[in-house]
Amino acid sequence: MKIKLSVLLLVFFLAACSAKAPPEIAEMPPPPIEPPSVEHDPLHPVEWSTVEGWRADDLAAALEAFQGSCRAIGKRPRWQRVCAIAEDLNPSGSQSARSFFEIFFQPYQVRNEDGSSVGMITGYYGPELEGSRKPTEKFRYPLYAQPDDLLIIDLDEVYPELGDYRLRGRVVGNRVVPYFERSEIDESRQLLAGHEIFWVEDPVELFFLHIQGSGRIRLSDGELVMVNYANQNGHRYRSIGKLLLERQAMTRDQMSMQNIKAWVEQNPEAGMELLAENPSYVFFRELPADFTSPPGALGVPLKAQRSVAVDPRTIPLGAPVFLATTFPGTEQPLQQLMVAQDTGGAIKGRVRADFFWGMGEDAGAIAGRMKQDGRLWVLLPKEVTPLELQTGVTFGTPAAGVN
Repeated sequence: MKIKLSVLLLVFFLAACSAKAPPEIAEMPPPPIEPPSVEHDPLHPVEWSTVEGWRADDLAAALEAFQGSCRAIGKRPRWQRVCAIAEDLNPSGSQSARSFFEIFFQPYQVRNEDGSSVGMITGYYGPELEGSRKPTEKFRYPLYAQPDDLLIIDLDEVYPELGDYRLRGRVVGNRVVPYFERSEIDESRQLLAGHEIFWVEDPVELFFLHIQGSGRIRLSDGELVMVNYANQNGHRYRSIGKLLLERQAMTRDQMSMQNIKAWVEQNPEAGMELLAENPSYVFFRELPADFTSPPGALGVPLKAQRSVAVDPRTIPLGAPVFLATTFPGTEQPLQQLMVAQDTGGAIKGRVRADFFWGMGEDAGAIAGRMKQDGRLWVLLPKEVTPLELQTGVTFGTPAAGVN
């Protein structure tokens, strides 16, 4: 009986295996095979004729900005030769500047991971605030220097793959804990007592000075003092503009620095609560009197309308960068050679740049409205062939300057 039952079960099992699948399953096509995603190289070599607006730009101001960069990068092997040549050039000569860049540089179009070439271009500036070195009834809001208890931990020695990251905090007992947030610092002046370097009148203007990272303080005697980013409390920046959009307090078309300021001033209580929702806090340093423009991440003074902040993971600091976009709020082309001299916490991505408009209220008015599409080309030094040097071009200096 056991043998017959086993045979019966075996026959049933083989029959089940040979049965066709139900029609609705058998007729279904196999799932499509998706092609593997291809990440495009960030820098694609191109001809000068494809750089939008290249021939129309007066390159003298860009050459002057690049000469400034060479004070920081001129000893690096990649840049040593072109910086030595640039040093001998007269920046007032537009044609010699054009010949210099075309002979000694190769343009590369900056591309996103998917191969597209369009990215976001924003603007920034250096605010100017009235202030005092001592607190008064008028000037009640402090700018702080970097506090003594701010602990900065570089991770690259322990975790090389995290070399771009730094931890900031403070020691409590035998533990490292996050540093104080913006709301804690603003609510308890005793936390950083003794580290005040200036006092200003307007907390909203001070908040935007934190965002810009650099600015000027105008003292009562007319003296202008440049202040610059010294460090940060380690908390991630949270955009109050994005919060206003999420809460439908403002539309995307209305979004600008000027409208954010107006909203905070028109809603004093809710406005100060909004500012406190950004936990990031910046500490400042006073710069020597000869600084009339803030130094960027490269350490050289920024040049108005010729310096740009970039993501250095794609574009090397110090490199010339041609930008093709439009003036804020218009269709008028803004196509000119810039120099990558700064970075920023919000400047992340390949085709991403922040245009430095200069110092003061007028620069702020246009910088705060700038948020539009643009394209970038980075210029990198190339090996120059003898044929290229036989173009007969002179640079306004002896020919030895190009040897």
